[in-house]
Amino acid sequence: MNSKNPCAEPGVFDVARTAFAWLVTGPHPVSLDGRHVRGLPPRLVPLDEVGALLRAKGCPQETRDAVWTELVKRSRAEGGTWTVGCVGLALPVLIPVAARLTNRFRGEVHDIHAAVMTGFLEALPDVDLTRPAILVRLRWAGFRAGHRALRDALDAAAPVADLGVRVTTEEHVGGHPDFVLLAAVDAGVLTAAEAALIGDTRFGELSLADAANARGQAYKATQQARHRAEARLATYLETVGEDGASLPRDRCGEPRNGTRRSARRAEKSRRPMSPRPPKSGVGERGARLPACPHPTRSELEPGAVQEASTCD
Repeated sequence: MNSKNPCAEPGVFDVARTAFAWLVTGPHPVSLDGRHVRGLPPRLVPLDEVGALLRAKGCPQETRDAVWTELVKRSRAEGGTWTVGCVGLALPVLIPVAARLTNRFRGEVHDIHAAVMTGFLEALPDVDLTRPAILVRLRWAGFRAGHRALRDALDAAAPVADLGVRVTTEEHVGGHPDFVLLAAVDAGVLTAAEAALIGDTRFGELSLADAANARGQAYKATQQARHRAEARLATYLETVGEDGASLPRDRCGEPRNGTRRSARRAEKSRRPMSPRPPKSGVGERGARLPACPHPTRSELEPGAVQEASTCD
């Protein structure tokens, strides 16, 4: 079996999936009363059907947040069944997080998967239900906990058979924007809130207006805050690269991979255009980022308006 696939062998996600299936099996499945939850059908809606509705492409964020507000309140008040329900409905976002964290890790993955689940569960009692993108912030909590567990695993010495010595793994976890942002937080370049604002707004589900509302700021202030944070991030990446490791430099002190030159080109693209267009006749390009599951560093530049929430 492939130990990197969270569904390939028994683990926390298999247990959670089985427990959730028991909740929605039989003549009386655990349900939400849609008459009291905005956006749901006005009837008792089984939790598995709730999950399908929330995953539908056209489901409004307001409906997702209304459902998660009700689920988290039930979990806090009653625990047990409703906490299992929360976990079951979160599996479609928690499993990809765990897979992303361990897809290049050659060691045992179960502890990292368990850390993702623990991070999610520990955030349930404290997540702010008055702010949008509740599930996004819960996912971020799971990611951070899993990332810490992965770092601990990579830092731990691994025994080498028959040699009686211990060596440390050379794995690194850079590349994906979430890893890049967490490395910037670890380095003190960004705050956790700034990292979440960049990551979740660039690759998440909410508009910039929703992010501004969540921060209690005007739209323009949030836009400027993100721009300033991204500028610091770009400068940081010029020096260390996307995996947090210092880049080799040439005799002039330039990073050999051309990161500084790329950053300069990106900076030029953000400057106001001259009243006289260039002779080539090429104007500004589109202001939206492509929906790519593995964006490059240049895609962290300001310009996109799709976003998710900030983290706790």
